[in-house]
Amino acid sequence: MKFIVLLAVAGSLLVTGCSSEKNKSHTSVEQELPVLQIDARDTLLRRTYVANINAYQNVELRAKVAGFLEKIFVDEGRFVKKGEPLFALNDAEYKVQLSEASAFLASTKAEVKMAEVELARVEGLVKKDIVTKSELDLAQAKLNAAQAKVQEAVAREEKANIGLSQTLIRAPFSGVIDRIPHKIGSLIEEGTLLTTLSDVHSMHVYFKVSENEYLQFIKNGGMKENAGQQIKLQLSDRTDYPYAGKIETMDGEIEKETGSIAFRASFPNPDKLLKHGASGKIILNSTVDDAILIPQRSVFEIQDKNYVFVLNNENKVSMRSIEPDTRLEDLILVKSGLQDGDRIVYEGVQNIKEGNTIKPRLLSFNALLNISSK
Repeated sequence: MKFIVLLAVAGSLLVTGCSSEKNKSHTSVEQELPVLQIDARDTLLRRTYVANINAYQNVELRAKVAGFLEKIFVDEGRFVKKGEPLFALNDAEYKVQLSEASAFLASTKAEVKMAEVELARVEGLVKKDIVTKSELDLAQAKLNAAQAKVQEAVAREEKANIGLSQTLIRAPFSGVIDRIPHKIGSLIEEGTLLTTLSDVHSMHVYFKVSENEYLQFIKNGGMKENAGQQIKLQLSDRTDYPYAGKIETMDGEIEKETGSIAFRASFPNPDKLLKHGASGKIILNSTVDDAILIPQRSVFEIQDKNYVFVLNNENKVSMRSIEPDTRLEDLILVKSGLQDGDRIVYEGVQNIKEGNTIKPRLLSFNALLNISSK
């Protein structure tokens, strides 16, 4: 029985020893992971922002008076000049109103003449003590009332003139006509949308930047120093717009929901290529001296702090905290935590731990980060 127990113990030790050797052999295998060597350099950064393109002026033209649409002088998509006739409503009713107002004005002026004659007659009688002074006051009051009636008649005539003039709708500025929803013969109510007119000689392009980027913009001089900064526009088909734009102004407050603020840039539009309501991307290029850029995939977060795995001379990895400065599309501009020559794990950070030794596979930094250098 003792022999059997000793044999069992020996067998157990043998199995344990083999298992230990197997685990030791397994852990000694080094993972091969892509590695980047930090290369601090003067770098031209390319930032892109979603942009909304608006006309310099975009105005809805609505009827100010009611009537039947009698004439349409323009077609959809046509360029018109300021003051050019666009639509005409039937004006017969408004001509009648103007005639009535003019007749009423003439009548009130006649009443004033009569009141003036009466006042003069009463003044003569008062001087001869034929009538009392109260008769003179009464005549003066009648003249005042007649003169007030004239003022009312003048206002009525002006109103009728305005109503008649508003039956002809003219272009308030030069621009391009949009859709015309109503045709000749349509009954137009007051306030009915007739069309939209867009002034597209120059375009307003709005884009939003983060609060951190806004603060950086202000620290670099704000609108005073950067208002004339030339920027580029990428169209929705990913082609570059041939003309550069300039930052003009910004919103007065930061959006609470997004933590961003809108900037407005102006772009010339001599070829009328840009249309109101189009979309694109604003491209901002800026130079950063001795910039350290790393891919976002190399960074991981622990309790709201950012870390990367850094290799030492023995290819052993260790966690290092970094402070991001700006997040670009797929890159991070590092403010502190890394320096020129450091080696970091490019990807696969979820498969390693502090103290692991890896087999580095060095990658081309420029090819991965797609940056332009000075």
